[in-house]
Amino acid sequence: MRVTELRLYQYRNYKQLVLQPDTGLCVLTGLNAAGKTNILESVFLCALGRSHRTVHDNELIEQNCDEGMVALKISTRLGEREIRIELRQRERKRVYLDGQLLQKSGELMGALNVVLFSPEDLSLVKDGPAERRRFLDMELSQLQPSYYYTIQQYNAALKQRNILLKDPDVLQNETLEMWDAQLSRLGASITKSRAAFIEELSKVARNLHAKMSGGKEELVVSYQPNLPAADTEAMRDALLDNLERDVYRGNTSVGPHKDDIMLMLGGMDVRSYGSQGQQRTTALSLKLSEIDILRRVRNETPVLLLDDVFSELDAERQTMLLQVVGECQTIVTCTHLEELTKAGVEQMQVYSVNNGKVTEV
Repeated sequence: MRVTELRLYQYRNYKQLVLQPDTGLCVLTGLNAAGKTNILESVFLCALGRSHRTVHDNELIEQNCDEGMVALKISTRLGEREIRIELRQRERKRVYLDGQLLQKSGELMGALNVVLFSPEDLSLVKDGPAERRRFLDMELSQLQPSYYYTIQQYNAALKQRNILLKDPDVLQNETLEMWDAQLSRLGASITKSRAAFIEELSKVARNLHAKMSGGKEELVVSYQPNLPAADTEAMRDALLDNLERDVYRGNTSVGPHKDDIMLMLGGMDVRSYGSQGQQRTTALSLKLSEIDILRRVRNETPVLLLDDVFSELDAERQTMLLQVVGECQTIVTCTHLEELTKAGVEQMQVYSVNNGKVTEV
């Protein structure tokens, strides 16, 4: 899978842009705030239907403009496809796949598979469980479009149950039982999908991390479900057992919205005891594991987006990264081209980015 053409219109700091990346390595180089990350963001937007940097679509439109657009042509094993996203102030975005307006955002999942890695992804290791659950949900949505709908429905039911818990007469409200039944069914499905994904991810990440650390470190990734069993009845029982506490607190205390992932190196929690270098390599191992899993499940390689990561890695890890990503179309941003040449990169398509203007070097 690869991007053959990207068109931007009044998107972020781009009045207009047409970019045709090579099949291999496409490098966007320029100073900070020149607009390099905006290009990666637009590709990510076409894959998952939302930005990885903001939840407000109006922020994607060029300042003082009423509308914007991103259009992407991609080549897949099943043929050519086109994704177009139209943005308008004070309106919901419109998403088109092969010229057809999509009624549900989930219909976009799997059309374009991407793996994005940026320095901010260190939060995947360092920050709280919400970041790791977000990682799980994004990757599973690309692998299994049905999962996207399940997690959406679960979050909607969870929101309704939490509203109901704040009702003084909640214990006499028969609606609560309906939301418990829905949460239990959806929660069991989510837990099952996450457990299977983490089991596969752990194997790939362990091997990748061993390579990047020269065999010195063994990464153990394990699923930490809030409910030990992916079972509808088990979750219904847990909701009932914790009802008094939930009413007191006004929110639901059990379910997959409380899940986490444990990351261990040498028997120690990387989040608490790992060095910054170990945490960075752990995050990279997790993200690059997606490439292998997506390739096997979807039967083609995803597009890899690397946002200013080479400056964050030492020479050894840079070399390992290039070996791993060599088979994918990769779009890279960097401030200085020397970051790549020092890592041994010889063949690449280079674009200079300067304040919304992109020129091939």
